[in-house]
Amino acid sequence: MTSETSMPDRKPPGGPADSPSPPTPAPMTMVAIVEDDPRTSTILSEWINASINFRCTNTYCDGESAVQHLPARKPDIVLMDINLPKMNGVECLRRLRPQVPAAQFVMLTVYEDVEHIYDALSAGAVGYLLKRSSPEELLGALNYVRSGGSPMTTVIARKIVQTFPTNAAPAAAEDPLSARERQVLDLVARGYFYKEIASELGVSLNTVHTFIRRIYEKLHVRSRTEAIIKYKQQAK
Repeated sequence: MTSETSMPDRKPPGGPADSPSPPTPAPMTMVAIVEDDPRTSTILSEWINASINFRCTNTYCDGESAVQHLPARKPDIVLMDINLPKMNGVECLRRLRPQVPAAQFVMLTVYEDVEHIYDALSAGAVGYLLKRSSPEELLGALNYVRSGGSPMTTVIARKIVQTFPTNAAPAAAEDPLSARERQVLDLVARGYFYKEIASELGVSLNTVHTFIRRIYEKLHVRSRTEAIIKYKQQAK
């Protein structure tokens, strides 16, 4: 009589079960463009689609078509020109923002005057870039928006800083910010990234984040641009 000994099932070494699962790719950030110049719109979409983190969902040649169709696409970021035919970019932003509250609006324009800058920021833009920005600068700004930042071209940040009164008292009695917090806010307004602020002040990145949180709480704002605008108004 022959007895058979059953062997336990074993998976062959090196098989699929032993292979590590591939890393889950980071989700793409979807970007919509509102720009009336076809050539500029094409160039911007090519820059965006050539990156590994972003995809251009749609382009719109005027504010009216953007207001009508963009909300259904639910983009993460909207690049908005100011000088659009009929409805300008600031008004388009005002109309779109309630419809796509999760979207981050970044103005991309040729205008460098303070009036246009503050109109856009007051309407809800989180960033303000000039059209002469290079592909690296544009994609860097979009990455900054992804991480919760508010990008500004250096010349724009400088213009905002220059509107601060030069003869203001160092610390008015009603000023809610400490001297160190005002120093941090000044660097933010000048376009410094948080890591650069940490290096400039000789503190840790976590300390900078703590300062930023306190500044937002004291000024009752939610973004860098709102903090700059409100602090400027209080300094008048």
